[in-house]
Amino acid sequence: MSLEKVLSISGKPGLYKLKTQTRTGFLAESLLDGKTINVSGRQNVSLLSEIAVYTLKEEVPLREVFQKISEKEDGKETLSHKASKEELEEFFFEVMPDYDEDRVYASDIKKMVQWYNLLVKNGLSDFSTPKEAPKEEEKEAKVATTKKAAGPKTAAAKTANPKASSTKKGGATKNAASRKT
Repeated sequence: MSLEKVLSISGKPGLYKLKTQTRTGFLAESLLDGKTINVSGRQNVSLLSEIAVYTLKEEVPLREVFQKISEKEDGKETLSHKASKEELEEFFFEVMPDYDEDRVYASDIKKMVQWYNLLVKNGLSDFSTPKEAPKEEEKEAKVATTKKAAGPKTAAAKTANPKASSTKKGGATKNAASRKT
C-alpha cells in the first residue's frame, strides 16, 4: 500500500488506512490497533502523500523525508518519538540539513518520527515516488475512444428508462389534481 491511502485524522492518535467510502464519509482502519472507524466529512483529514516539509529552498514531500530516514536507518525503525526535543532536532538535522527551523517545530518532527516508525512497523516501507501518470496525448486518445464507445450506450440508457422522468411528471400531476378536488 502506498502513502496515497494513509491518513492522519485530526484529534485521533496514529495513522489510518483508507478502507472504503460511505455516504457520509469513509471507513478507516487504525494502524495502531486495527480497529475500523467511521470518519465523517466534517473531520479534518490529511493524506500523507499531500503533506510537505518546509526547507530553506522549497517544500519537500513527506514521502522524500521518509525515504531519507529509511536510507539512514536501513529500512528499520528509528529513535522513539518520545526522545528529547534536542535529540529529535539533531536527528532531523542529520536527515534534512536544510529544513526551515523557524517553520518546522519539534512537535512536527516528533509526529514525523512517530509516523515513520508506525509505517515501518506495519510493513509500509516503500516511500518511492509513484508511477508517472500517462502523458496528456495518451489520455486524450483514451478519452476520445471511450466517448465513442460510451456514446450509444448512454443514449440507449436514457431511452431504456423512461420511467424516471414520466413517474415524476405523473406523480406531480396526480398531486396537483388531488389538491384541486
